[in-house]
Amino acid sequence: MASLLHSTLPLCHHRNSPSQTHSISPLGACHFSKTQKTHHFSTLHHTRNCNFKKGFICLSSSSEVTSIEPPQAAQPKDDLIGSLKIKLLSAVSGLNRGLAASADDLRKAEAAAKELESAGDPVYLPNDIDKLQGRWKLIYSSAFSSRTLGGSRPGPPTGRLLPITLGQVFQRIDVFSKDFDNIVELELGAPWPLPPIEVTATLSHKFELIGTGGIKITFEKTTVKTTGNLSQLPPLDIPRLPDALRPPSNTGSGEFEVTYLDSDTRITRGDRGELRVFVIS
Repeated sequence: MASLLHSTLPLCHHRNSPSQTHSISPLGACHFSKTQKTHHFSTLHHTRNCNFKKGFICLSSSSEVTSIEPPQAAQPKDDLIGSLKIKLLSAVSGLNRGLAASADDLRKAEAAAKELESAGDPVYLPNDIDKLQGRWKLIYSSAFSSRTLGGSRPGPPTGRLLPITLGQVFQRIDVFSKDFDNIVELELGAPWPLPPIEVTATLSHKFELIGTGGIKITFEKTTVKTTGNLSQLPPLDIPRLPDALRPPSNTGSGEFEVTYLDSDTRITRGDRGELRVFVIS
């Protein structure tokens, strides 16, 4: 009977008294004695009437009671996601969209992105397609570390014989019309004393969903519009080349996976291993 009593009685601990000892008492009440600094418990049939104060942790023991610290409460998911988003933004800040990224910068950004991807809910675009709607600003691309605007694909170089300064990069997605536009602001160098030419290139695509988180885009045309001092010039449309004239490496389409998505942040991974991070604009 004694062993049964010890194994079923609760053991109380208060966070402000980690070194206090405890004992079993036949007094018929659960109370704390300031002079003896012990917790007392009733007999088994009165134990359920103990009035435990907030902050106590109750356990059972086969001998005497020892104080324990309560386990740390699990971090709320929203707080965890928020802290991981800040960590990712900190990892990619100051990298000029990835153009200034070193090998160490690439590793840190990759690790921070994986943490956020793991903590977030699984992406299921058939149900969450509305979250894609809007204008997204690119804040990081791992492929830009190759120092070309095409990333892992062929593209114009930056800072070479024809200086090209990359401005802001956006993706404009319309889930109703299935339009998917990549918008790139560029500054083209010109011979002195002519000022640089500012242009905005819009690469128009149509998109479709693939599986749960995949997106396939098909290129249609490029529209180039001068801005700044030459903004009065009309836009120039460059149509898509016919399939017969297009090199095999340029099929006019691409695929990528959305690996994290919420109302203001999106992570994608391209078909050539490119990691991209966007925020709603």
